Amino acid sequence: MRAAHTDRDRTVDVLKAAYAEGRLTPDEYGQRVEAAYRALTYGELAGLVRDLPSGPMVQPTVQQVPPSFMPPQTFGPPVAFMPPPPRAVPPTNSMAVASLVLSLLGFMPFGIASVPAAILGHIAKTQIRSSGEQGDGMATTGVVLGWLGIAFWLMILVIAAGT
Repeated sequence: MRAAHTDRDRTVDVLKAAYAEGRLTPDEYGQRVEAAYRALTYGELAGLVRDLPSGPMVQPTVQQVPPSFMPPQTFGPPVAFMPPPPRAVPPTNSMAVASLVLSLLGFMPFGIASVPAAILGHIAKTQIRSSGEQGDGMATTGVVLGWLGIAFWLMILVIAAGT
């Protein structure tokens, strides 16, 4: 099978790596690079890198092919990419959700829900720090809106008492 320019370049890359690792002398490297650029077939390219490893771990071939027709491992089919296993997502803290919901309800008339929102938000933040659960943003929002709701209703009570 005839070799393309990119095939020759890949072979030269393997030779460069072997030279950098000290597997080839400068003379051997120069001769093999020249031969790689003159090569017309995969067989000729394979002969240039047959005695060199083509990566961190050379994989054995499954099918026995005569050595004269065996292309270097670099020209084989691409290795299948295995994505990393999915990470388990930690659950969301239920007190953080309750704190957020109650803090939003705290601005309704008789904002009594603001007090438990702030309390549950503080408890949720403590639990999240110790357990690694999700929901820190919800807990923080619950605490902030809870305290704002408490301040809002206290201000309303002060204004109402002054009139």
